[in-house]
Amino acid sequence: MSDTTTGLNNLVLAASAGQVPRQLEALVRWIEATDLYEAVWALGLTVVGFLAGRVAAKLGLRALARAAERTEWKFDDVIVELLAAPLRWTVPLFVVRGLVPLFSLSDASLAWISHTLLVALILCVGWIAARFLRLGEKYVAYQYRLDGDDNRRAKSVLTKVRVLKRIAHFGVALVTVAGALLTFEGVRSLGAGLLASTGVVGVILGFAGQKSIATLISGIHIAIAQPIRVDDVVVVEGEWGRIEEITLTYVVIRIWDLRRLVVPVNYFLEKPFQNWTRVSSDLLGAAPLHVDYSVPLPELRAEFERIVEASPLWDGQLKRLQVTDVTESTLLVRPLMSAKDATDAWDLRCEVREKLLVFLQQNYPQALPRRRAEITGIQREQGAAKAEMATTL
Repeated sequence: MSDTTTGLNNLVLAASAGQVPRQLEALVRWIEATDLYEAVWALGLTVVGFLAGRVAAKLGLRALARAAERTEWKFDDVIVELLAAPLRWTVPLFVVRGLVPLFSLSDASLAWISHTLLVALILCVGWIAARFLRLGEKYVAYQYRLDGDDNRRAKSVLTKVRVLKRIAHFGVALVTVAGALLTFEGVRSLGAGLLASTGVVGVILGFAGQKSIATLISGIHIAIAQPIRVDDVVVVEGEWGRIEEITLTYVVIRIWDLRRLVVPVNYFLEKPFQNWTRVSSDLLGAAPLHVDYSVPLPELRAEFERIVEASPLWDGQLKRLQVTDVTESTLLVRPLMSAKDATDAWDLRCEVREKLLVFLQQNYPQALPRRRAEITGIQREQGAAKAEMATTL
């Protein structure tokens, strides 16, 4: 019978005999003599250390947040916000790891606990490194804003930073996992054998992942050459939209009706597409109209210029109304005007087209497209009938 079972039986007999108060000292000695006491002591230290670390992290973050609120620089608030979550776990783990020497456990148990805490700390450090990468991206976005009138420089910088951040994220994840695995003795012992077969495995993976590797290279090429950038206005597969996200493998385009078009990144290196903001964001907008031959062009042109000049969407650069084509029944009139970006150009085109139609309806309704026909057969029959009637009379 084990010492634990014997001790429990003695306590049960003492309780039945009414000797529990006198057995308290024996109970303490029994717990001290067994592994249960050591386990409870280690668990208690762990809980106390973890809670103390959480409290210390919370108080420290609260002090940093208050200090950030008192400064004029707004970005320090973002720093505290991004680093808060990983620090709430990293600080308690450091405190618990410092209390490990106080555990009254066997060497094997201490080694296992220390190794577990080391792996957790390595993962937390990787987490903090990933947050610093995100912090760098937000700082660049804070310095280069997309809501300016001419945001070409900002779009170029943000595109490079976001693609490079994803590459760095992959590197941080790889290093973190590798660092955690290298703490295991079995993994380190396999290192020599793995190095010997690295060349063969590399060749096999190279053939197997040619398409994936080509896609990753295309993503890096997009970041460097930048045929597209974040917030560019593009027409892809007949869809008009803005570049919302660029990754190493795909591009997300936000369509005008809020749908998302996901396109492989190598599409932009292999197929033609339209980029309306590649050089500048200003565009020309046309609002073609079909009108009758009787339309008064000088009055129509004057009304067009009045509408454009009164619109806040016009950038003041170009306004022109021309007859660009004729058909057997109508004229094709093309009002042409400029705007600072694609959104304003679209809205200005719709506004000009609508107001010109209202102007023609109210002032020159005969200038709207009409169908003309000459009914010659009926006229001849009516003439013959009148002549016959006159002869009869």
